[in-house]
Amino acid sequence: MLSIISGDDVKKLDAAFIKATGISSWDLMENAAKAFFAWYQSKFMGVKGKVFVFSGPGNNGGDGIAIARLLAESGKTVSVIFFQEKEFCSKDYNLNIEKLPSKVNLIHISDFNFEIDENDVVLDCIFGIGINRPLEGSYLEVIERLNKTQCHKVSIDIPSGIPSDEILQGKAFKADHTVTFQFPKLSLLFPEHSEFTGNIHVVDIGIPDFFIQNFHKDKFFLRREDIRKFHKKFNPFSHKGDFGRIMLIGGSVGKVGAMVLSSKAALRTGSGLVHVQIAESERFIMQTAVPEVMVAGAEEIKRLDVFDALGIGPGWGTEVDLSFYCSILKRYHKPLVIDADGLNLLSKKPENLKYVPKGSILTPHIREFQRLAGEVKDHKERLDKARSFALEHGVYLVLKGAFTSISTPNGEQYFNSSGNQYLATAGSGDVLTGMIASFLGQGYLPLNAAICGVFQHGLAGEMTALDKRRGVIASDIIDTIPATFVDLDIE
Repeated sequence: MLSIISGDDVKKLDAAFIKATGISSWDLMENAAKAFFAWYQSKFMGVKGKVFVFSGPGNNGGDGIAIARLLAESGKTVSVIFFQEKEFCSKDYNLNIEKLPSKVNLIHISDFNFEIDENDVVLDCIFGIGINRPLEGSYLEVIERLNKTQCHKVSIDIPSGIPSDEILQGKAFKADHTVTFQFPKLSLLFPEHSEFTGNIHVVDIGIPDFFIQNFHKDKFFLRREDIRKFHKKFNPFSHKGDFGRIMLIGGSVGKVGAMVLSSKAALRTGSGLVHVQIAESERFIMQTAVPEVMVAGAEEIKRLDVFDALGIGPGWGTEVDLSFYCSILKRYHKPLVIDADGLNLLSKKPENLKYVPKGSILTPHIREFQRLAGEVKDHKERLDKARSFALEHGVYLVLKGAFTSISTPNGEQYFNSSGNQYLATAGSGDVLTGMIASFLGQGYLPLNAAICGVFQHGLAGEMTALDKRRGVIASDIIDTIPATFVDLDIE
């Protein structure tokens, strides 16, 4: 996992790493430039246009100058557009200026004509994570003009104008790609900034994870290489009982499709036995659609203790008898999963939250969360509220969306890196409920169940979208779940 540290601590991190290793700040900048160059070669190798590097006076501009040198040495036609004379620029910026090949065009912004073609590439290296005020003056004018230009646009570390940990005030550079160093900056994960960040790529500049952990503030970014360690291992003698007996509760009249999706997702995720408690009139639909599922009766509801995990809410409706709901929460003493109408019913009677078993996993989307926790002004406040909610109620709160976050009862937050916009389709959340409940029933710790469920749900969406794009539906995601185990080499 990558630790996410605040912008204020990045300079401290760099200084501590430089001191510990004996390298210079210029060496660290060179590492960043080389890491970016490797990414650029993989992404833009076929792009034949010119490269325009817009470099501010600080170290973000210094990164740009170093990158310009590497691109020029590789045969690219490169121009550096600068804003300040040398005496007003950082030490490492000036060191890199001295190393620039003569074939790189150095142009002051006042002399630049903005003749940029659609096949050219603009690298935004104007401001980095240190900015703490809205853009103004010539910088604002340049960025507004660049935003109207049709070409390939890439931001280095963070789009100029966006602060590292706060919500943007004013304007910012609109990138197609943001290549950030070592770990994503928190503000890159805010939905308010999606129109500026484009696709986000994290590149390694050689600072070990264990070193960064000395500076982290309990926020982590999950990568595909992290997921295997959260998975439980089964041996060849394992039987269906070892893979968990779960019950899913929901499926009111006309909404049983949500339970079809959840139960099938649970089976595809590995559950040994899946029971569903649904409206009696919907039994035929369920047993026809998913013959592997058992429809529970009154006797099973009386004996909830025999189930390794429960999943409550998909297609349940909001007319459920709240006393029945509370009886389930009071009688079941293991962590469970609550989604959809299970959450909406808690919003109606927040006092019932005290009956939710500790360690349970709640999976709201943004609107469901606001019904639970109240209105917020932006995503930063939403994340703060999610963290407080998880702490207060002793639950794991999975706040769904791009970079889905998992807030834990000990105050940590994990951000998911898998998934895409094509997951925003009816029933996708029901699939996630089934997946997380399945892992929980297989004996996974609640955090591990949430992490594996969220990541593999996103990965299934990515894999499905390769040939379906906007045509992805929830059933497609379910069909791809087994392929995620293969892709991640999970036995």
